[in-house]
This record gives sequence, structure tokens and C-alpha cells, in this order.
Amino acid sequence: MTDLFLGRARLRRDAPAQALARLLVPDDGAARVAASHHLVWSLFADTPDRRRDFLWREEAPGQFMTLSSRPPSDEHSLFTVDYQPFAPALDPGDHLSFSLRANPVIARQTTPGQRGRRHDVVMDALYRSEGVDRASERPNLIATAGTAWLARQGEAHGFAPAYAVTVDGYETVRIAREAARGSKAPPIRFGRLDIAGVLKVTDPPLFLAALAAGFGKSRAFGCGLMLIRRAPKA
Repeated sequence: MTDLFLGRARLRRDAPAQALARLLVPDDGAARVAASHHLVWSLFADTPDRRRDFLWREEAPGQFMTLSSRPPSDEHSLFTVDYQPFAPALDPGDHLSFSLRANPVIARQTTPGQRGRRHDVVMDALYRSEGVDRASERPNLIATAGTAWLARQGEAHGFAPAYAVTVDGYETVRIAREAARGSKAPPIRFGRLDIAGVLKVTDPPLFLAALAAGFGKSRAFGCGLMLIRRAPKA
């Protein structure tokens, strides 16, 4: 695994940054995701053709956690930035508390021989829940779909959910997309879940590689970063 850095960036509270705060950190949730996407990019966009090699998530309006292969660099003096090397020493059987904000999807094949089409796991579960009161069962369906998705991630990426796993905060994020003059670009739309609890490491190298790459989709928009720490002994 390449060197990684875990960072924390907070929008500065001095006058120049605060004068732009309403533009940089809009009140509307979807608009803030779009603005945050650009804000966090500013910490890593050292060249015009740089490809994204970092993960991020919003901890609070104007406050972000990042995981990157390069240290963040605040060229515009908008943030207070701290970072440290991220190289946890893990063994099989270690238990870790985790927090993950993810865009979980599932592939459903509609035509034999063709690649499956991706669907939001919650909307997929709601669509397939025939014969139930979807309004009353929605929390259970969200929890079941999110937990099942996490278990599949674990099987593929060297961990297993252990205990105290919670799934909540589901919302659909809809971000307007800029279009060329005279055309209409469809909005970016994705579901987002917050999943937290305790996991057991089964394959440390595989798990660490997955941490660096991120889990699920929409990683450019603040999803996929799993935060971990040693779990207290049960």
C-alpha cells in the first residue's frame, strides 16, 4: 500500500474566509455537497490535469476529513489544515470501530450477457418490497439493505461486520450539473447512507487497500471514506 495521509481541514474563521462563507458553505444540503466538492479539490489540485487520489467527507459545515496519497496543501489560505501519516498496523481478528458515509449500489442484470445496471440499494429494496407498507417499513428496509451491502463489502475487502452496526441518515442527493449552452445535462443523483459500528479485520492488506480506495460510489462527492479506530474491548 502506498503512503497515506489522514487530514482534517476547517474553514478559517478570520475575516477574508468568513466573508465568503455563505458562498463556500451554502445552507442547502445538495448545494453544499457541490461546493464542498470544489473546496476539497482545492487542497489537492496542484496541476490542472491531476486525477483524484483522495477521499473526503464533511464532518460539519466547512469541516472535512480527508484520506489521501499526498498531504493536503491550502494554496488559497481558506483552511486550517492538519494531517498525519496513516499507516495502521492491523492483524487478523482485530476489532475496529468505524464510521462510513457511502453511496451503496447493487448491480442488477436486465439482459443476459450484458453488464448489470447499478441501482441504489435502498431504492432497489423499496422497489422489490411488494405486499408491504413501504412507508411504515422504510426504516427496516433501509437498515436491512445497508447492512447486507456492508456484509458484501466485507466479504470482498477483508473485514466482517461484528456488532453494534447502525444504518441511518438515508437521503437522496441531487446536484445540478453545468451544461453547454443550448443543452440540458441531467443532474447528478445518488443515495447516501451513514453506517457505523464495529468490524472485525479478516485480511489486513486487503482491508487497508480498500480503505485507501474507498467504499461504494460517488467518492468525488464526499462518500466512501471509512474512518476507523481501535474498538474498546467488549
